[in-house]
Amino acid sequence: MSLKKQFLKSKASCKVTFTLPKEAVNGGKEVVVLGEFNNWDVETGIPMKAAKAEYKAVLELNPGRHEFRYLIDKQTWENDWAADDYVATPYGVDNSVVFVPETAATIANAKPATKKAPAKKVAAKKTTTKKTTAKKATPAKDNLTKIEGIGPKISKLMIEDGITTFALLASATQAKLRGILDAAGPRFKMHDPTTWPKQAKLAANGKWDELKKLQDELKGGRA
Repeated sequence: MSLKKQFLKSKASCKVTFTLPKEAVNGGKEVVVLGEFNNWDVETGIPMKAAKAEYKAVLELNPGRHEFRYLIDKQTWENDWAADDYVATPYGVDNSVVFVPETAATIANAKPATKKAPAKKVAAKKTTTKKTTAKKATPAKDNLTKIEGIGPKISKLMIEDGITTFALLASATQAKLRGILDAAGPRFKMHDPTTWPKQAKLAANGKWDELKKLQDELKGGRA
């Protein structure tokens, strides 16, 4: 899953759809988007509308790099689960980042080659189990976020489980991938890994044009 971007031909801006699963809101009633684009002003936060399984808001942004976060009931902060990147702040937390390209043709290349995953919350679940798996040897690594549907957090989960290259991801069974996501907690169960091995096989063979064509037909990594 990734931030949806719609380039406006008549303008030098882009419509960005911000999405936050309801499970992240944890029973909250009011969710707004705050960021550099509104000077982090709570009073002018962009309200998010509640849908069946998520909260959504659409905002028109100019090209560039924009930091943002979600504020729930004016007291709880949450990052976007599929942001283009995450950046540390002086306050000990990470901000989500969205990259708005100059033109529609550059949307696919808007994400940086490497990403820093956001710092885990103090009360995050499964912290102790992650410490043991994070020390696995990884002699070779590919940038798994090039696979549509895999963000920095899921990439880290794959690496911790030994899936460090496109070739290893291509040979992984659906049962294994599903098991990794389910074991990571409820926020990852919403992701569908069905197309990941097929994408990874093309990447492993250097067939980037074919991979791009396939990804153009996907929506958040889903067929």
